[in-house]
Parts: sequence; structure tokens; C-alpha cells
Amino acid sequence: MYKTIIVHVDGGPHQDSRLRAAALLAAGHGAHLVGSAATGISMANFAILNSSMAMPISSEDYQALRDDVATKLQPFEEQAARLGADSVESRLVDDNTRYGLLLHSRYADLVVLSQDDPPGAHTGGARHLPEFLALHGPRPVLVVPAAYRGAPLPGTALIGWDGSLQAIRAIQAALPLLQAAPLVRLVLVNPEALSELHGEEPGADMALYLARHGVQVEVVVERTRDTPGDTLIALAHDTRAGLLVAGAYGHNRYREWALGGATQALLRRAPVPLLCAH
Repeated sequence: MYKTIIVHVDGGPHQDSRLRAAALLAAGHGAHLVGSAATGISMANFAILNSSMAMPISSEDYQALRDDVATKLQPFEEQAARLGADSVESRLVDDNTRYGLLLHSRYADLVVLSQDDPPGAHTGGARHLPEFLALHGPRPVLVVPAAYRGAPLPGTALIGWDGSLQAIRAIQAALPLLQAAPLVRLVLVNPEALSELHGEEPGADMALYLARHGVQVEVVVERTRDTPGDTLIALAHDTRAGLLVAGAYGHNRYREWALGGATQALLRRAPVPLLCAH
């Protein structure tokens, strides 16, 4: 079970959807929910800027920055409590958002973030947070689409299974949710392309592993010309899934090229919450 959950707090337009997901999980798992907010500047950078002739920042301006972030944390605590989270905490960190979340994630079971804005619709939030935390953070990441309004998690779950270590880690991280799902579909997209990872019957061994953990699982094999990412996104739509689970890959890996950029497609366009791990 998840006992400590970190959620990104910035007061932005997508905070409501990710907070709903985080609070729902915290309530269901009896977890401690931590709201992480960053000033955007570290004490070291503050000292450097103050010593520079180019961009001096007064102590008053710096404190005003901290006060502004603190005002965003107060409504977070109130809303989290209204949504059912019994144990809530706020943490303000003097750093940029990426590294503040990276620090706090070291001591949590799960990090909850929002999807990036689509191109041309940037609303002012930190960019590429899901990708950065998924690839560089020590914990799994739950990426919540802006349209999420509190549907039960996990609902029916889809797993993108390609036999990789990243997918194994994502499945392991998602086990508390998969065990609670009424049905889990283990989806293999063109498994013949990676036959050395699947054995004689693609999906059978992982399905048996999940079944031994009490997961209600069925294997779905998709043979298609679409990319794995697009295939999973379409399946999530068509089956009204409540959760996607997938491994996360870096940009410059051969496997990421072979999979058609599945990580980026899912991080940016998954229609339901996506749990991923690297």
C-alpha cells in the first residue's frame, strides 16, 4: 500500500484534478498526503544573484516570494481534507520545482503530477515535470490528465507490457492499485517484435505472476500498425479504463525509438491517470 504520497502544489489550473486523484488514493490507502511547493529559487542562487550586479534580489522580495508560495499551500490543505485525506502536510522548498519534487519524492511511495499542457496552450506551470520525475526520480509517478474529475481509481486498469525492466518496475509499483482493480488487461502490442522477452506464449508468465498476487487479469494482444503509445491510448478510450500502467524510457535509447515514442505519447495524451516508472 501507499503510505506517503507527494502531490505537486502550484495553485495552477490543473491542481484540482491532480489533487482529487492524490486525495482519493490517500483516503483509500490511509496514506499521509504531502503538498510540495517550490519558490523557484534556492538559497544558493539567492546568494549568487545578490552578489551579481545584473539581477539583485532584496531580502524583502525573496520573502515575498516565499509568502506567495505559502498562500498556495493553505487552500491545498483545506481542499485535501474536504476530499477525504485525513493526514495532510505542506512542504515549502527553496529550489526550483523539479528539484524540490525530486527531493521530497525520496521519502514517498508515489508522486502525483499533472500532464503537460498541449503545445500552444501553456498555462504557466513547470514544463516536462512528468518526464523529468519519471526518468530521474526514485519513485513511481502518477500523471493525471486535466480532465480527471475524481473517477474511482483504479477502475479497470490497462498495463502496457513489453517485457522490459521498466515495465516490470511500473507493474511492481502499481500492485496496490492492480490488486484493487475489478479487471486488469495486460496489453501486448506486436509482441513478435520483442519475442526474446516474451517466451513461447507472450504475456502468459506475467499474467500468472499477477494472478498469484490476487490480480484479476486477462491478456490482450494487439497487432497493429499504430505505435504502442497510440494503441494504449485508444484502448483506454474504448474500454473506459480508469488507469494506465507503463514503463518510462529516456529519449536516446534504441528501445524508445523502436516503441515509437510510447513514453512521450502516454505522458502527454493518456486520457486517464498514468502510473509509470523507469
